[in-house]
Formats: sequence, structure tokens, C-alpha cells
Amino acid sequence: MTLKSLLAKPFASFIYNKIKKGTKTAVADQQAILLSLIKHAKNTTFGKDHTFEKISSYDDFKQLVPVRDYEELKSYIERIKKGEADVLWRGKPIYFAKTSGTTSGVKYIPISKDSISNHINTARNALLCYMVVSGNYSFINGKLIFLSGSPVLDQIGGVATGRLSGIVNHHVPGYLRSNQLPGYETNCIEEWETKLDKIVEETIHQNMTLISGIPPWMQMYFDRLTERTGKKIKDIFPNFSVMVQGGVNFEPYKAKLVDSIGKPIDTIELFPASEGFFAFQDNYKEPGLLLNTNSGIFFEFIPAAEIFNENPTRLSLKDVKVGENYALIISNNAGLWAYNIGDTIKFTSTNPYKIIVSGRIKHFISAFGEHVIAEEVEYALLKAANEEGIKIVEFTVAPFISQTKGKSYHQWFIEFENVPSDIYSFSKKVDNNLRSKNVYYDDLIAGNILEQLKISPIRKNGFIDYMKSIGKLGGQNKVPRLSNDRKLANELTAFIV
Repeated sequence: MTLKSLLAKPFASFIYNKIKKGTKTAVADQQAILLSLIKHAKNTTFGKDHTFEKISSYDDFKQLVPVRDYEELKSYIERIKKGEADVLWRGKPIYFAKTSGTTSGVKYIPISKDSISNHINTARNALLCYMVVSGNYSFINGKLIFLSGSPVLDQIGGVATGRLSGIVNHHVPGYLRSNQLPGYETNCIEEWETKLDKIVEETIHQNMTLISGIPPWMQMYFDRLTERTGKKIKDIFPNFSVMVQGGVNFEPYKAKLVDSIGKPIDTIELFPASEGFFAFQDNYKEPGLLLNTNSGIFFEFIPAAEIFNENPTRLSLKDVKVGENYALIISNNAGLWAYNIGDTIKFTSTNPYKIIVSGRIKHFISAFGEHVIAEEVEYALLKAANEEGIKIVEFTVAPFISQTKGKSYHQWFIEFENVPSDIYSFSKKVDNNLRSKNVYYDDLIAGNILEQLKISPIRKNGFIDYMKSIGKLGGQNKVPRLSNDRKLANELTAFIV
């Protein structure tokens, strides 16, 4: 064991025990965070507009601060972009995380001096918890790769602005900097495929022990390595032992990634976003992500079915239930207030508070009143794929509304690693699985209102080529699982086999 590993051991135990202790005080911590946020922002423009001085409880907060999305908060953001201070949070942000959101176009999310530690320390804590639970400390002696956006930052209103992953790159701890790949110049390359080739060149002969990124882009990296060498990843990087992933549900990508690696591997799931680092897998052996209840973020939860109501039910942590689908609402120490981040979650446990990400609020299909969500389509497809030994590369689903004879149906665009021998039979299995998860969809099929879903196989690398064609290949960009219109579907027809 090296000096770095030896030093990591007591620190990992200290942080792990601190996190475990914090799970016992989560509800009290949340209440304290809310009151602290209000206290520190009462003299901001937003605080004065919403009479923060009158807030002394969560009930007061709900009454005086409505739930907002980015568009409804945008006027305050614009003031900060023009150089104004003390708008949403005291002073000015130290960064804007620029994100091409799937719901509001380009967004500029403030990150403050107070909130940056949430992003940095949570990623660190996930690795430290893994060390304690697994006993694997040796990976920090090898090379670590974080597939991320460019660390080059612009200036807007005197605020450094860039992609979250690029911002975080500036805060990699010194003790890991010497282990980090790729180099700074490579990370600055904007064109994804050029960057990927350069990453392969830099890493192919290194002792890679940890690889982190969004699953579809890790898969591209693995594919390039295998193309160059003809080998599985385990033979290229024999000491590769930890894969860290987040940004999308891992399950649809898992089988192909493991096949590319050539052996089972420990994985750590994270739930980061520009708005905050919300949860992480504190035990890689167990499903569910530990909610980050003591890191400058106050969480609220709205039953997903009520999110578009004028006065939806707003719940704090103490009132949530296991298995319910909630829209996640946050207030944080960067100045986001009762902010609807657009994700839905479910609690798998309330002791401790652990969640899974179940989908996006605006990513559903309800063209016929079925309200099918991402969690349901992923279950339906993966159950059928696992039963038949089929590996999925990527997929998305859209409604097909018949304008002539014949019924409407759901159209599934799927890129297979190995195409089923009988697409109709496979489609039937997926359809039955979806019917078992969604009673409204089942009623529409049983009532002959909808036809069974239809699968349109996408050619090899079709989704990659599509993302390239719209200038969104690489970085944190990802294909939406569900659309409620035909825009994406119509564009993908050019890539059907």
C-alpha cells in the first residue's frame, strides 16, 4: 500500500462515519438548512421581493415562495448576468454553469462560493464511502479519467461561465491532480470525436484504475479502445476496478458496458446536476442513492401527478413515502428558490433517505392519456432484453398518431448490439411488460384504441451520428428517453436500418 493509500484510509473512515451519523439527523438538518438559507438571503433582491423577514417556518416559506422553473427565475438571472450583486444570493456567483437544458434551452445556473463545496465534496465523499465499503484503496494509486466538458471558461457579467464538468475540473484536489487524465489541453478540445481520439492516445498505455462519465460516452471510449487494440478493456487496463457514472439511468447501458470491459466491475452511481449534487451511492453493493441532506440544499417534493397543478402539494423530507413518484424541488446556497429541476425521484428507503431517479417531468408520453414515464419504458425494454440475451446500445420512444387508416401506437427507436431474431415477438414482450407497469396504457391496448408498440431498429452508431448532426455529441448531452411529439422521431427516421 502506497503513502497515498495509507493516508486515504483514516480520512475515508472519518468521512464515512460522519455521513452515517448524518443520516440519523436528516430531517432536523433539512429544517436548519432552510432557516439558514432564509437568514443569509433576506437582504437580497429576491429575499426582499418575497419578504424573507416574515419566514420562520416551512409553512411560511411555502406561502411566500412559489415553485418556479428556470423561465420563471430568469429575470433575476438576467440581472446577475448584467453585473448586479445581491440578487438571488449574497454577493455575486463565482460561476455560471451553462447547460443546454432539455426543458428551457440554454440556462445559466449560479454557483456561489458557498455552494461549490457541495459539488466537489459530494463526488469526493462517494469515492471515500466506496473505499470503506469495498476495502479497495489501491485505485487512487493509478490513473483516473473523468470524461468531461472543456474547462475553458467565458466571462458573463464578471462571472466565469462554462459547463459544470469543466468548472469542477478546476477544483480537482491536488492529491488527485497528478493521477488525472486526460491532460488539460486535451480536455479543452471542443469537438468530441477529435477529443475522444486524443483521450485514447493519452490513456491507452496508462495504468487506468478508475473511469468516470456518462454511460453512452464511456461506451464510445471503450469502443475506440477496442477498435485500436482488438482487446477487451480488462486486457487493456488490467487494474481497472471502479466505474463512476451518472447523468442517465445506468441499467440500459450496463450489459453492453460490462461486455466491453470483459468482467464484472464495481460501479458507483451519482446524481449531480448544475443546480447541485443531490445524491450518491454510499454503498455500491446496494441500490439507491443517499440523499444529500446536509450540504446546503433544502429539498421539497411534489407528487408527480400534481406538478402542473396551480397549487400542488409541497412536502418536506419528513412527509415523504417510499415508492411515491415525486418532482424534486430545491432551494440552495447559490440562490435557487423552490426551484423545479425537472427530475422525478422515488424513495427506496426513509431510514436512511435513499432515492432512485425515475425520469424527467417533461419527458413522458401522454398523447393518448397514458402518461407513460421513463422508469416504465426502461423496465419494459430491459426485462425483455435480459430474458432474450439482447444488448441495448441506445433508445428513445415517441407517439405515432395515425392520420389515416389504422390505429396509433408508440414507436420505439432502438439501436441493438445484437438484433432480436424475431422483432415482432420481442416487441410483443416489451409491450406486455409496459402494460403490466402502466394501467392506462393497458386499457388503451385492451380497448383497441392503440396498437401494440412498434420497434424501428436504428443502424450501428445511428444515435451517435444523429447527436453529431445536431452538434450535441459528447459532453453532458444525452438522448431523451421519451418525447410527447414527433420532432426527435422524425429526425431519427434517417437512421433506421
